[in-house]
Amino acid sequence: MDANRKTAYYALMDVETKSSYSNLALNHQIILGKPSSPSFVRGLVYGVLENKILLDHIIEHFITSDIDKLKTSDLVILRMGIYQLGYMNSVPEYAAVNESVVLAKKFCKGREGFINGVLRSYIRNRHAVPMPDRSEDQIKYLSIKYSCLEWIVEMWIDQYGVETTEQILKYSQGNPGLCIRVNTLKTGKEDLMRRLTEKGFEVKESQICDSALLVTKGNRLLEDSLYKSGLFSVQDESSMKTVEMMDPKPGEMVVDVCAAPGGKTLAAAERMSNRGQIIATDIYLRKLTLINKEADRLGVSIVKTWPWDATKVDSELLEKADRVLADVPCSGLGVIRRKPEIKYKKRLNEFDSLPIKQLEILKVASKYVKRGGILQYSTCTINKQENEEVIKEFLKKNKSFSIVEERQFMPHIDRTDGFYVCKMVRSDSLI
Repeated sequence: MDANRKTAYYALMDVETKSSYSNLALNHQIILGKPSSPSFVRGLVYGVLENKILLDHIIEHFITSDIDKLKTSDLVILRMGIYQLGYMNSVPEYAAVNESVVLAKKFCKGREGFINGVLRSYIRNRHAVPMPDRSEDQIKYLSIKYSCLEWIVEMWIDQYGVETTEQILKYSQGNPGLCIRVNTLKTGKEDLMRRLTEKGFEVKESQICDSALLVTKGNRLLEDSLYKSGLFSVQDESSMKTVEMMDPKPGEMVVDVCAAPGGKTLAAAERMSNRGQIIATDIYLRKLTLINKEADRLGVSIVKTWPWDATKVDSELLEKADRVLADVPCSGLGVIRRKPEIKYKKRLNEFDSLPIKQLEILKVASKYVKRGGILQYSTCTINKQENEEVIKEFLKKNKSFSIVEERQFMPHIDRTDGFYVCKMVRSDSLI
């Protein structure tokens, strides 16, 4: 059995049956399976996840039963096979079919004939699969074409219009690439570029962030000694730009109320030249342990972590911080090109209650800001209800704060993750 496809199968099953994040499932299964071509595995897994609704629409055309009645194992193998046949030009048809049948013999015994029949029917009639009529149901058409649940498509159309929505959906299916943050405590941008280039990586400077580099070619970057020595971290440009906008200074006290996984916390420490104090809190102690481990790798010593519920006021921090970052829990709709499984989350009460929780965290965080200090709010989503509307509601009842800078990063325009940032200042007046 091909180890590459078996690894991809296990990763996809983890996402489907265990609600695992795709990146974590992939990394875990690649370590366990030791495939000969991790890049093939990643391409297959992300390709299936990014196009799941479209693939299911195709599969429905070639089966007589309801697709909902198929076992998850059958469906995953069919999606893998259809994606290889229709979208991976490097894979010969016989290999896609034969290896899918081999997987079926192992993971859904007795169904290999069914799997083989569906894939061969697709080969013969792939161009006969109809798409919904866009003029009759535009939302359904976009949902299937770009594999995104209809409620998300409808929400974006309401907020941004049809043209922008389709651009967002189209860009969300692209390869996000790899962006790294230079650890200025240990090296400079030019020096790191030179050292990475000497090791065979292709690197170019970011046009958005001073401390960002884009790695366009090269394998096993996170296994390299330069990473292990703490010379850089992986972080998207929009996330880095959040810290640039907050602009923490050496010697200041900074509070990060929803710190995990710690990228912005540690970027702030580097920007502060490791001088001052950063209090990083999060509700999960395990995640704080990871921040401490990462701080050690980067040579950061000014971060102090402790577990805390961001919706509760910590009296020890009242009006003590020069700058407070509230990077709140959100729907994550700005990072679906990295975590395509987010596109398939049903709209539950939890989603509609997110702005309430976000506003509550922001109100608490504001109490830690000194007079004249900075409060910064951010999310990794493209939903105005979680972004502009939360800020509007906050400012309505907190007159001592005003907006300094506000920005919504749009994936199709900025070529980054979708990120919202609002920087506010607290009046230094006693009134």
